[in-house]
Amino acid sequence: MGTRRKRRAVVNGDICVACGCCARVCPLSAIQIWHGIRAEVNGERCVGCGRCAKECPASVIKIQEVPV
Repeated sequence: MGTRRKRRAVVNGDICVACGCCARVCPLSAIQIWHGIRAEVNGERCVGCGRCAKECPASVIKIQEVPV
């Protein structure tokens, strides 16, 4: 049997401008703006739907497969 995988949003914190667009469109409130500096994803809540990545004006969010 192979390793189970889950899709999850990953933010490039080095270039995130913390605009909050991603947090506003997340249906599960899995993204928070951390200290007004960058977005952070709660991996337990994120289902990898991709809405945040589509909405991000800086294109700093990618949807990746991660082991479960």
